[in-house]
Amino acid sequence: MSDPEHTENPPPETEQAPKKRQAWKSLLIYGGILLAVYFGHVQIQTFLGQRALDNVALELISFDEALIRSAESGKPVLLDVSAIWCPSCRKLDSKVLSRPDVQALIEEHYVFTRVEFESDQGVALQERYGIKGFPTLLVLNSNGDRLRALNLTFDPEAFKTLLTRTH
Repeated sequence: MSDPEHTENPPPETEQAPKKRQAWKSLLIYGGILLAVYFGHVQIQTFLGQRALDNVALELISFDEALIRSAESGKPVLLDVSAIWCPSCRKLDSKVLSRPDVQALIEEHYVFTRVEFESDQGVALQERYGIKGFPTLLVLNSNGDRLRALNLTFDPEAFKTLLTRTH
């Protein structure tokens, strides 16, 4: 006679357990790979963004310091809200803001400040000025009031024309 607790055919729920474990393992492996690819991509983009930013010789000052310098000099603030990992921001830095002629024009007519999109101040400025994307370039007075937004262009000559239209 056979013992009912020790049958040769396991109950159906125990047959499913290894399949469920294998499905979870696969999910964890593929999920881990996707996370590694995502974070690796962000790291590469951040590295490339920092390299492009390193070629921008404009003094990087805080937003609050820019407002103070604007009040002292009478120059408007040129606010650049960007993300270090953003390909469009990197393109603006490498094609436009890294050019000495563009930098000279900015320094002559503006107080430049760059705020990181994901910083606390970046989030606050997004709300204050209704910023939806990046890079966003705004011209502000010394009180921080928005005077105008600059259209995004990667053409240095067109950018210089945008800068001089306010003067």
